[in-house]
Amino acid sequence: MEPNSYHFTAMRGIQAGRAYYVLMCPLKLVPKLFRFDDEALPPELRAQRVLNRTRIPQIARYICEHLDEYILSSLCASVDGELEFEPIERVGPMRSVGTLRIGMSATILINDGQHRRAAIEEALVERPELGDESISIVLFADGGLLRSQQMFADLNVHAIRPTKSIRLLYDHRDEIAKLVRDVIQAVPLFREFTDLEKTSISNRSFKLFTLSSLHQATMLLLAKSKNTPINSGELDSSIEFWSVVIDNMPDWQNVASKAVLAHELRRDYVHAHGIAVQAIALAGARLQKEYADTWKQKIPSLRTINWSRSNLSLWEGRALIGGKINKSAQSVNLVAETVYQKLTESSDDKKETQRNYNSLSSAEEKAV
Repeated sequence: MEPNSYHFTAMRGIQAGRAYYVLMCPLKLVPKLFRFDDEALPPELRAQRVLNRTRIPQIARYICEHLDEYILSSLCASVDGELEFEPIERVGPMRSVGTLRIGMSATILINDGQHRRAAIEEALVERPELGDESISIVLFADGGLLRSQQMFADLNVHAIRPTKSIRLLYDHRDEIAKLVRDVIQAVPLFREFTDLEKTSISNRSFKLFTLSSLHQATMLLLAKSKNTPINSGELDSSIEFWSVVIDNMPDWQNVASKAVLAHELRRDYVHAHGIAVQAIALAGARLQKEYADTWKQKIPSLRTINWSRSNLSLWEGRALIGGKINKSAQSVNLVAETVYQKLTESSDDKKETQRNYNSLSSAEEKAV
């Protein structure tokens, strides 16, 4: 062992017949110990992906803004150089605990966690006192470039990013996420027919909404962005808005009463999809702004809208592209404008619209 080395208290384990080590590393040593591959190298000569620089300040800000509750998962790295483990006991229960010595000339390459490493370095600039806190490290003896590349592939092949809905369900810092969860609990239809885990609803699901879609819709309704403060009246106003909307969406009520199945509604109608929920919210925000005292009197006009996907003259190029639901922001805006125009058109126009809708409905029934 070279005379100059790092000493860490560590635990030794075995995976795939190879020894590995788990240790606690002070954060102030992380930037010094761990290096990146040269980003100028082509991908086939690197053992990790190029850093996404936009992620680093996000993670650093998360650490600095939550000093009392931040959490960072372990870094995984390979040591190319001298590595020596001295157990406390040669036999017995403590034989896997001891001192790990790493030569100072060794190269320690991160296989997983390069963004966390860079964020720690950035956070230390703003909060030097973090230097005495620690992060767990999983260390392997280096097996060369091919082994390091395979480690990166293996560590990431099964990594599945949680859905937006599940992240919102468990996020207790985002005030809007909390508000939307409270809205869902307060509105019976939402409480029974909202999928709290998935971002998209499967074809045969009996759910009608997703938490992520209602979150996006309520942000549009309140004209809020993530992590913006919520005032005391916005929960009540959100519950009131969605309750009034539901009272004027007979098809949604039919799902609640089991008169129609949710997947049948999704198959045949636009308003059973998130794009319509978000568009109604966006139109509602404008309605409440321009008709502050009378907006509730205009919501019943939702009943006059022909939401059928077969109504291509209205929905193609807006909610539909080639007959398929289009979830883009532009489509939400186009549908919102259509909804707003329907909610604010004159009484004579409404009567004509309703006659046309009734005629179309009768024709569809005869065709069936």
